[in-house]
Amino acid sequence: MLIRFEVSNFRSILDPVELSLVAVDTDRIEARGAPNLGESLLPVAAVYGPNASGKSNVLIALNWLLRAVRLSLRFWDDGIPTLPFAFVDGPDRRTDFTIEFLVAGVRFEYQVELDRSAVHYEGLFHYPERRRKKVFERDGDKLTLQRGLGNLSGTRELLTPRSLALSIARRFDEPLVSDFADTLLASRFLGPRPFGRDTATHTTRLFDEFPDGEQLMLAGFDDLGESQARREEALTLLRMADLGIEDVVVDRPRAATDDAGGRRRVRLVHRAGDNRVPLDFADESEGTKTWFALVGPVLEALRTGSLLVFDELDASLHPTLSAQLVRLFHDPATNPAGAQLVFTSHDTSLLNHLNRDEVWLTEKTPQGSTRLGALADFAGERVRRSQNLERAYLHGRFGALPDVDRTEVLRVLGLIG
Repeated sequence: MLIRFEVSNFRSILDPVELSLVAVDTDRIEARGAPNLGESLLPVAAVYGPNASGKSNVLIALNWLLRAVRLSLRFWDDGIPTLPFAFVDGPDRRTDFTIEFLVAGVRFEYQVELDRSAVHYEGLFHYPERRRKKVFERDGDKLTLQRGLGNLSGTRELLTPRSLALSIARRFDEPLVSDFADTLLASRFLGPRPFGRDTATHTTRLFDEFPDGEQLMLAGFDDLGESQARREEALTLLRMADLGIEDVVVDRPRAATDDAGGRRRVRLVHRAGDNRVPLDFADESEGTKTWFALVGPVLEALRTGSLLVFDELDASLHPTLSAQLVRLFHDPATNPAGAQLVFTSHDTSLLNHLNRDEVWLTEKTPQGSTRLGALADFAGERVRRSQNLERAYLHGRFGALPDVDRTEVLRVLGLIG
């Protein structure tokens, strides 16, 4: 489970901002106890704020780090694609990331400091028995390893100024590194329109019928029984949205091979009185497409206990469906593995389904950078658990609202002098 994420000097973020999933109110079934951490962790976190305040950039920064660990060894030869704050001294500063995960009950901490030219610092630490121990630490080109991890020594030979040590070390057979890296990279990021080809394909595979063992293996199923069980789960989630969908039909293409699944014809079967009518996926509403595309990633996260990051949850989703999604992650019955949902939204009605420690607020500073703060401790004042969060937010109690000045608009329109 994600414990916290911190970033500085990335896009609209200049000074460090931190998103924490450590619970303030631990006496709720939603808060998951972590004995070795001495805290409880939250399954949901939501970031609110006006347009251009940088709330999406917090999640984009997290996704940038995930992609960096996955791709730095292959694609950073010509330079590190950093995105520093464009003003003040941002271009001259380094970008810093820190992320902490709970892996098999043990806290792991990963830190990176870099600019376009090089990775200047990198470290992976873990806390067995709550004591900090180094897995590896890199200062420039010098890499030091924890004693007993000699099988990671090959990392030194492959290390370059513009590659992450974690990208290299995760390829060696060392559980301390691979377990953390696997947990980190199991996280999935969805943008404001998650119903594109790649994401919808994830759900499509759950409804496909695989004729042989090879096809089952390619789809990630152990056997036909697991395939059928996962299909039924997906169908249940689709029906839960009350979109009138009875079934999903996937027509195989004539081509012998189709490893991406993108050319398969997907039709959603709807009720029409006593009839069942299949409609092409392309003809469905944007909300239906979004929910269909979400089914695969959501079920995968709930099954594996991974992190799902969703920018603009409400972009094409009805508030009722957004609330249903939050409930799926809140409820230990549907989320027994401790999956987490982190999202941005403008939908204030969702505040009625969130606890005070699950809400974060962004606003823009006078110099144009992003500030991120926890609603649970807004402006140094503890927000009461009983407070109506939606009403207080809309009344400007927590700031983070658009500063709408109509005077200049009315003057330009000639409505005032």
